[in-house]
Amino acid sequence: MATIFSRIAMGEIPCYKVAENDEFFAFLDINPIQKGHTLVIPKEEVDYLFDIDDEKLGRMMVFAKQVAAQIKSKMGCRRVAVVVLGLEVPHAHIHLIPINEEKDVDFKVKQQLSEDEFKLIAEQIKL
Repeated sequence: MATIFSRIAMGEIPCYKVAENDEFFAFLDINPIQKGHTLVIPKEEVDYLFDIDDEKLGRMMVFAKQVAAQIKSKMGCRRVAVVVLGLEVPHAHIHLIPINEEKDVDFKVKQQLSEDEFKLIAEQIKL
């Protein structure tokens, strides 16, 4: 059975898409810790990021770098944190989180955003 992230990338589950190419997909996290918190996934289902072959992982990081540059530009943050964690979805993913201070990466604190806010943010950072 396809993971929830695969179903999102295939368009079976709605999302706030930010970027896409043949191999990768980026969309806003629906439980963001900061406005603009984005997930980058490979379209191919791979459970663990470091199980992706080296060349593809390199391409994924370049894709994530492009998304991060757009987040930094449009969200007005000092940096974009890159976090790899998550056991709840068996699909490799990278969190890109706009930050101004290190304490901005706190997964215990979630932002409450309206659908209109999600749409606006996705439109702002869309590649």
